[in-house]
Amino acid sequence: MGNDSAATPRLARVEIDTATTPDAALEAARSAQAIDIRFPAFKDGRGYSLAALIRESGFAGELRATGDILPDQKDYLTRTGFDVIAPDDGSPRWARTSFTHAYQPGLAKGANDRVPAYRARALAIRKAQVEALNQQYGDAVPETIIAVAVEVFEGRIAMLSSFGIEAALGLALLAQVDRSVPVVFLDTQRHFPQTLSYRDELVAHLRLEDVRILTPDPAEARAADNDGKLFERDGEACCDLRKVRPLNAGLEGFDAVITGRKRAHGGGRQALQPFEFDGERVKINPVAGLAPADIAALYREMKLPAHPLSSQGYTSVGCWPCTAPSSGAHARDGRWPGSDRSECGIFDPVRTARADAARKRAVRLIG
Repeated sequence: MGNDSAATPRLARVEIDTATTPDAALEAARSAQAIDIRFPAFKDGRGYSLAALIRESGFAGELRATGDILPDQKDYLTRTGFDVIAPDDGSPRWARTSFTHAYQPGLAKGANDRVPAYRARALAIRKAQVEALNQQYGDAVPETIIAVAVEVFEGRIAMLSSFGIEAALGLALLAQVDRSVPVVFLDTQRHFPQTLSYRDELVAHLRLEDVRILTPDPAEARAADNDGKLFERDGEACCDLRKVRPLNAGLEGFDAVITGRKRAHGGGRQALQPFEFDGERVKINPVAGLAPADIAALYREMKLPAHPLSSQGYTSVGCWPCTAPSSGAHARDGRWPGSDRSECGIFDPVRTARADAARKRAVRLIG
């Protein structure tokens, strides 16, 4: 599965210097997988501004600082978006090692614990954007919400789908707007066989063009779940391994993700808005306001195939060890039966941030 359409290849690495214009820097961000910014002199601060501009544009590749760089610039470089620092080979040896004391007292301890300045600005803008979108489209129909989201976040948006009991509706609405938008599926390797066959059926039926299947890291799975029974010992750890971590990696480079969550699911979903900001990404919930009767009517109207397990009493389907048929008040009452859990963690910003922080690489000093 995937998108076979031709795309302009991205350059592996582009080098610019501090005299580069903002427009040229943004063009580099659009065309390159990695960018080097050369500092001709350590006192030239324009490189910091270019780095922040590039990161604020959504660039998620490697950003390397090269040239005449001093060790006590590391924290400033990090805070403006650099993740690799490579001083010139001709730099004095002392300039290629770390100082034991910082010249700037405020950077001596904990500087990298703060949100980088470029990131703080970008997140504040995104939060305001979400508030404006809810104000304008809070009562819009699902098709409009999806169309607006795809336009606003063009090239930086994906749909997350479980291919579960109610998943066909959101996928069908997306297909009406743009079949090329990536659809992300978490193959936890614990799905019902019926879900996997239903996924393939829907992909063909809706002619989805870019379905991306994410799986757990094999090495992490061997280390944490060698006997395949982690779900029995620690359900949350199993979800972290098989859902949260793969999704964090798979959504790298995306600013927004479309979900199928609904207020009718109960629990923490009862206050869902069409657009929400979790501190990292925008989540779009186009079908949040639909009741079960609305969904059933749309399935009939759009002639959507049903999940094979829907006829066996399942109202929500996840991994087979943690899903049972349900006759409760809410569709998700059959998830994690016998426990007080209602979510796997992928929509929990605290857990997501924790997993993301563990995954991100540290800033590297080359030399």
